[in-house]
Amino acid sequence: MLTDAPVVAIVPCVDMDGARRFYGEVLGLKEAEIPGDIEQEAMGAALFQCGGGTQLLVYQRSEPSKAEHTVAGWIVDDLDAVVDGLIAKGLSMEVYDLPGLEFDERGVGVAGDNKVAWFKDPEGNILSINETR
Repeated sequence: MLTDAPVVAIVPCVDMDGARRFYGEVLGLKEAEIPGDIEQEAMGAALFQCGGGTQLLVYQRSEPSKAEHTVAGWIVDDLDAVVDGLIAKGLSMEVYDLPGLEFDERGVGVAGDNKVAWFKDPEGNILSINETR
């Protein structure tokens, strides 16, 4: 039923200006128009284009999210280059105690042919980048 339907990740924030700066300037995502949805624009939502036609919607809420899990993740070809770029912009990677996952000094986790790194946006939402060989 949903096999060919694109998916949109949805991330809450309190500080919409800060979220626009983080997702646009730090992560380099391009903000797009919210198609035909004036009500969401009035609420302060922002839509960002990601690879392969996917999107990330950031919406404003009055209280911070309390999610303790990854809310959105990107699949990349060169995780090391992306991590180095994010660190150069002042981000630090999160390290978690997960069985079978060993972390390097930058916070890149490796398990077999898979690499993963987690980081947080200014609101504390957990985001990830993944590379599978």
